[in-house]
Amino acid sequence: MPLIPEEPQIHESAQGPRATPANSRTAPTPRPVPGPRPAAPPRPGRPGPVRPAPPAQRTPRDATAAAPEPVPSKPTAPAAAGAQVQLVPATVQGALDAAEEAVDLLLDSGRAPGDVLVITTGEPHPWATHELSFGEASYWALHAAADDVFYADAAVAARAGARPVVVVAVNGGSESVSASALAVARSKATALLIVCGDPKWLNSMMSTVV
Repeated sequence: MPLIPEEPQIHESAQGPRATPANSRTAPTPRPVPGPRPAAPPRPGRPGPVRPAPPAQRTPRDATAAAPEPVPSKPTAPAAAGAQVQLVPATVQGALDAAEEAVDLLLDSGRAPGDVLVITTGEPHPWATHELSFGEASYWALHAAADDVFYADAAVAARAGARPVVVVAVNGGSESVSASALAVARSKATALLIVCGDPKWLNSMMSTVV
């Protein structure tokens, strides 16, 4: 009788790895999701002085444009050297605004910005303060260029050259300072002198400088 070979016994140790139950597996730690990268810091540029923009810039106009009609104001008096004088009633607090309105009317009528000089008797115009912060050389270079309205206070107005139109804002200062500023303005204006201030005081003062 032929012998039947015995079935080989598979020992437990020889079996493959047992499957770990799903509920006993340890879930891998999730990787953090990378967020957007922070923007790279800007590269430092070369240090240097940054010149801020002036408080106001006038738009240059054609210097050959015809002169405008005189700014309407009362009273009006003739000047000894031929320049017409316009008196614009204004308070001390409103004199500078009145002067700015007069300048705007002149420019809107075609007067070139470089034709106009504005003199203040009290607080300097913000434009003058701004430009003087860069030094007197730069400030007076702008005057020499004569391509924009130039602002000067009474203390330095005598240094300015003549211009066709001079606007005076009597916005403070002593009577002597204001009188001196009017005399200087009278000598600088070749076509039109506009004075903004108290009309009663101006009438008495202008008779001495016109």
